[in-house]
Amino acid sequence: MPRVSEFFGIVIYMYWFDQQRHHAPHLHARVAGEEAVFTLDGNCLDGDLGPRATRLIVEWCQERQAELAEAWAAAVAGKEIPWVAPLR
Repeated sequence: MPRVSEFFGIVIYMYWFDQQRHHAPHLHARVAGEEAVFTLDGNCLDGDLGPRATRLIVEWCQERQAELAEAWAAAVAGKEIPWVAPLR
């Protein structure tokens, strides 16, 4: 599972061909041993990382919308998933 970004202890992953369980374009976020799934615009689909981490992920998703869309396109095509810049 490719790590696509990391900031403030939050690690972001995207999986190749990952469209079956969560049909919307999404990412997986991990922090302190917990995991949650978010749409590319920051809506939580599954899991709970707490209010601080969720707020940071939402902010990052909004900042990096175009880059996340490119990364998702690469992931579903089975190509190398590019690194997405961390939260500023």
